[in-house]
Amino acid sequence: MDLSPAVKRPRAESIVPMINVVFLLLIFFLMTSHLAQPEPFEVTPPGANLEAEAEAEPVLYIDADGRMHFDGAEGEAALEMLARVSADTSVVLLRADAKLEATTLAGILKKLAAAGLARAELVVTPQ
Repeated sequence: MDLSPAVKRPRAESIVPMINVVFLLLIFFLMTSHLAQPEPFEVTPPGANLEAEAEAEPVLYIDADGRMHFDGAEGEAALEMLARVSADTSVVLLRADAKLEATTLAGILKKLAAAGLARAELVVTPQ
């Protein structure tokens, strides 16, 4: 009969710390990511014979009735917020509906100029 103590086998390494690290990384990336907001309303851009893409960060949405939307604000509040946010940027991207009247768009452009925004780019679809 063998009365000697049993030989202890080394324990297998636990995978729990690895799972903890993976979940912490997942939470970190979810907290630091910037998710794109959905468009506030359906906008069908007008068509044009252009090849270049408009690239600007602040986007002002304008529907067919002339209603403006920017980052949760509508109407004149949207213009004020846009002017405040784009103080260091001179270019604003306009996503206007194709059915928007030119006179309404001209009035909005005057308001943008009065707010201190020097340049606006209109989003169009290529034809």
